[in-house]
Amino acid sequence: MLTLRPAAERGHADHGWLRTWHSFSFADYYDPRHMGWGNLRVINEDIVAPGTGFGMHGHRDMEIITYMLAGELTHRDSMGHTATLRAGEVQHMSAGRGVMHSEMNHGTQPVHLLQIWILPRVRGIAPSYTQAPMDITAGRGRLAPVALPVDHPEAAPLRIHADAALYAARLDGADTTQHRLAPGRLGYVHVVRGRLAVNGVALAAGDAALALDEPLLTLADAQAAEVLLFDLARA
Repeated sequence: MLTLRPAAERGHADHGWLRTWHSFSFADYYDPRHMGWGNLRVINEDIVAPGTGFGMHGHRDMEIITYMLAGELTHRDSMGHTATLRAGEVQHMSAGRGVMHSEMNHGTQPVHLLQIWILPRVRGIAPSYTQAPMDITAGRGRLAPVALPVDHPEAAPLRIHADAALYAARLDGADTTQHRLAPGRLGYVHVVRGRLAVNGVALAAGDAALALDEPLLTLADAQAAEVLLFDLARA
């Protein structure tokens, strides 16, 4: 079964410095029907104005992935990391037993990103940080791993302490790709840009498809699409 989550039905807030859309309940947006999907807890689409950002704040026991779409974001954390994230890069922060960090747009252009939170397998681990390039153009037309569990045999830019896998693809025209879900797994497909169909269901930018008891996900009929696909445990 596929359930459509239309972009227009997401939670939305405009704070002036930040425009944000929440696929699941977050901050002042609460909808008991949309608290997460399996162990996927947050997908926020954020646009951060120049000269602003998220000041120092804390997290714990969460696997946090930042997927950069445009602009430059400066990250600082209590582990001693200072880094600039750019479009085409991904970041993973394992909050573990506790970490403080800030994310600021010191540039002249808006920052556009997706922030993703996934529940960890184990609580109270040491926090960690990873940043990596994510070139999905080299393998256009197929799903490329973005983040895989630490014990997964396949290579990926990011390794996470969660029973979840994240893939990305750019598809257009006749491009078609598939992903098989093992019994008991959940799927979640989020369209970042463009349009495509998931098992024949049409999706546009910001839309998502929640997959339950769907052994095979087929992505096709794409129009300049960039898409994220999650293979998730049932939390």
